[in-house]
Amino acid sequence: MNDSLIAAYSSETFRRQAHALVDLLADHLDTAEKAEQPVLPYAEPDEQLAYWEADFQKPANDDPLPLLADIVQRSIHLHNPRFMGHQVAPPLPLAAMTGMLTGLLNNGMAVYEMGMTANALERIVTQWLARKMNFGDNASGVLTSGGTLANLTALLTARAVTAPTDVWEAGHTTRLAIMVSEEAHYCVDRAARIMGLGSEGIIKIPTNDRFQMRTELLENYLEQAKAAGLTVFAVVGSACSTSTGSYDNLVAIANFCQKHKLWFHVDGAHGGAVVLSNKYRSLVQGIERADSVVIDFHKMMMIPALVTAVLYQRDADSYQTFQQKAQYLWADATAKDWFNSGKRAFECTKLMMSVKIYTVLRTYGEEIFTANVETLYGLAQRFANLVRHRPDFELAVEPESNIVCFRYLGGAHMPAELDALNTRLRDRLLKNGRVYIVQTTLRGRVYLRVSLMNPLTTDVQLEELLEQIHQISVNYLPTL
Repeated sequence: MNDSLIAAYSSETFRRQAHALVDLLADHLDTAEKAEQPVLPYAEPDEQLAYWEADFQKPANDDPLPLLADIVQRSIHLHNPRFMGHQVAPPLPLAAMTGMLTGLLNNGMAVYEMGMTANALERIVTQWLARKMNFGDNASGVLTSGGTLANLTALLTARAVTAPTDVWEAGHTTRLAIMVSEEAHYCVDRAARIMGLGSEGIIKIPTNDRFQMRTELLENYLEQAKAAGLTVFAVVGSACSTSTGSYDNLVAIANFCQKHKLWFHVDGAHGGAVVLSNKYRSLVQGIERADSVVIDFHKMMMIPALVTAVLYQRDADSYQTFQQKAQYLWADATAKDWFNSGKRAFECTKLMMSVKIYTVLRTYGEEIFTANVETLYGLAQRFANLVRHRPDFELAVEPESNIVCFRYLGGAHMPAELDALNTRLRDRLLKNGRVYIVQTTLRGRVYLRVSLMNPLTTDVQLEELLEQIHQISVNYLPTL
């Protein structure tokens, strides 16, 4: 036997290194949550690459802790309450710890015997969430790796169920199309193109002044599509949109889909979690009538990326998505057996995603998810109020979620000047590293954008953000 392999698999070595890693990460959490370090130690891409290229040339070291500490130090710190950038949650420590367990067990889930526990827990978790959406008794779903893959999976199901021919076997025999808000996440556009719909097959519906789909235009756009020889098979509602966090009118979309016998899909990757909050549930009224919904656990539900639920009103629909024979995996490819998740999910060797969610539910109860949604949505309302009370700032739109778009006015007056000013302010914030926000473009104009993902962020830190932007403008305006 090879001595190096024996040493690498040593349980005692693992015990020692894992304890050291937990201590390192606990110290990181302590300093990050107290905002005692920058959100990110920014380095230019070439500088970062050069650093790790030099590190790669170093001799092997049987103590991985210095390397792991370096990776922590040179990464963005989502647990810092001044992280207000992208829609990625600071994971619950318990969920991250569970990730160590699933990483070591490494059970795939395509076939039951390789993922006995994980498949059973996935069934429980998806049915629990489907009930929270008030789906019927026949509802269930699958877990997959992120919103992009989840939306693609749901739309593939929609095509398989509604297409006039068997697309899986015969390919496209008609020109298919979907209808979606112009503010929808880019992954819906990407999914449609992957499916071969082309640019004409993605019918983008204009939005109103709140960046919500103008559902009164659906009838007209459907008639135009028919006249162009397109067969619309699905409509996608956003809950919520990525740029502004605005919710489409799901009731109106549901009515339209019911009238025309179209598949109703809801991209609830970010905002679908409000089904767990009585306070904010009205934002997704109508979601219970959807044929399919996706919800990311790694956004509003504090699970490490990537974990996304694809939920179906009718569980049987999910078996039509991927209709392949794989004799070495299962004897009967047509059997609707929930315990072989490879029949319904894109992945074969899928991670044990359900274990993280189930562990959190069994430890804290679903109330932990409710508390997070309501804390972050409330924080956004208070931040919007701070912006409203400062004459040197303006909101793009009243926020419906934990996403707030705003811009600094300063002394600029022309639109191009405002765009340049806010772009450079964001760049200065990025290089400074003390706080992390992003920017977006709305109706062709540049706005600063925060996604309040950390429940430990305080009103004081939000006030400091606005003041820091103001001070940067005052101190650097001649150079901006």
